[in-house]
Amino acid sequence: MALAMLLDSIEDLDESQKTLYKEVNGKYQLDLEGYEDPAGLKSALEKERLSAKESNKLVKELQLKYKDIDPEKVKTLLSRIENDAEAKLLAEGKLDEVVQGRTEKLRVELEKRVSEADLKADAANQRTSKFEQRVLDNNIRAAASTAGLHAHAIEDALIRARTIFRLDDNGDPVQLDADGQVVFGKDGKSPFNPGEWLEEMKDKAPHWFPVGNSGGGAGGGTGEKSGKKEIPREQFDAMSQNERAKFIESGGKPVDT
Repeated sequence: MALAMLLDSIEDLDESQKTLYKEVNGKYQLDLEGYEDPAGLKSALEKERLSAKESNKLVKELQLKYKDIDPEKVKTLLSRIENDAEAKLLAEGKLDEVVQGRTEKLRVELEKRVSEADLKADAANQRTSKFEQRVLDNNIRAAASTAGLHAHAIEDALIRARTIFRLDDNGDPVQLDADGQVVFGKDGKSPFNPGEWLEEMKDKAPHWFPVGNSGGGAGGGTGEKSGKKEIPREQFDAMSQNERAKFIESGGKPVDT
């Protein structure tokens, strides 16, 4: 006699047959290896089919909505739906939010790059400015040496010259007027240069120059009497304290004119 797969009771079975059954949820199920309850399987199958149906529906909706997107990218996108916030937004149809998020990331990255570029540009400009300052100073020093300035007067000359001269595109020192145009020298053709400027300074700052090397009226009273160097009192007063001390030590003497 064939044995039933499921019984409400096993009271009417022989003792040898009773051992073939096990109690499951108040009923008796034939104890077969690998056997599963059809009702449970059916329920699980329905869940799987529903899940697959929803997934297929989602895929079709995404493919229709984003038909220009590569299918492989869609698969990758779907596989990340649970963990990727952007993918979730796409699945919810919130494309604008995704675009806005990506745009914001690009903006932040762009600002970062612009900031880095600005820092590099500022650093480069500072290096250029320092180098230009060195070149200008060297030009002034060379002109000062030619003009015969006191060694201790060169620093003062540099400070004044920096407010007057700028380097042109060729790296030469020039003076610019209020309109940014180059100021020409005495010949009316060549730019006004540090040499001409220092020549003018012989009258404006005679203390920059050794006795006997100043121009104009400042040198008119210069000479030697009784074997001592003499300079006009006003020229002596224009000297720095160190210059006066050195002048006196060398035997110099200021005289009233």
